[in-house]
Amino acid sequence: MSKRNSQAAKSAARERLRVERERQAKREKVRRQVIVAGSIVAVLAIAGGIGYAVVQNNEPSKWDAAADAKVVAPANTSGTNGTTIVAGDSKTKNTIHLYEDARCPACASFEQTVGETVNKGMTDGDYKLSFTLGTFLDGNLGGDGSKNALSALGAALNVSTDAFLDYKTALYSTKYHPEETTDEFSKDSYLIKVADTVDALKGNKKFQDAVEKGTYDAWAMKMSKTFDTAKDVDSTPTIKINDKVIKNPSTVADWEKSLKDAGVTK
Repeated sequence: MSKRNSQAAKSAARERLRVERERQAKREKVRRQVIVAGSIVAVLAIAGGIGYAVVQNNEPSKWDAAADAKVVAPANTSGTNGTTIVAGDSKTKNTIHLYEDARCPACASFEQTVGETVNKGMTDGDYKLSFTLGTFLDGNLGGDGSKNALSALGAALNVSTDAFLDYKTALYSTKYHPEETTDEFSKDSYLIKVADTVDALKGNKKFQDAVEKGTYDAWAMKMSKTFDTAKDVDSTPTIKINDKVIKNPSTVADWEKSLKDAGVTK
């Protein structure tokens, strides 16, 4: 190979190398642009997601809205916003006041053990029954079951005090009261299913509509606020006989002794 041809070959090789380097440089530039563009899209997507989450978290819930809504008080109530519930026609001044939460397992245990006897004393005229119902377990455990069940109890109370008492008994029964950590009462369908075991509520379209439409949601929130501000109420159930807190009875005999000690006699 002559010297000239060798020089030409070297020049050609250098040109090919230059072209290849330019090609690689262009590819690298395009790759960087794609990465940058992708990163921008990802950042925007994350920012958008965060923004959406913030907006969603700041959106008032159904119950936040209910707290500020106009109250529709159930029939058979009295007092401000209908938060006073009294059952029984006793002529005596004796009043048993129960403070409960629908999700409370201790309330369910009390109802299952002593509830029938308590209700009988009211029916027999030994005392009136008064109720203040709370929803603090929703805050402790998460969910809406206490609030939703309270609203449904309002719908039952609108039918009659007997329907209210029978429905409360059914909700606290061994068959239908859920574990404290579950939130079955947040489901309207479940509340209606339980109500169908109560004669006055079975197939009761007006009651069912009130549950599904949340007719008494605002009332439930006002009732819950009344519970939160009640004097000497730190847990559920809290039981007062003539405005004095008693030790929660675990048997019918305990209950009868509490009545006797408080001067409530037949």
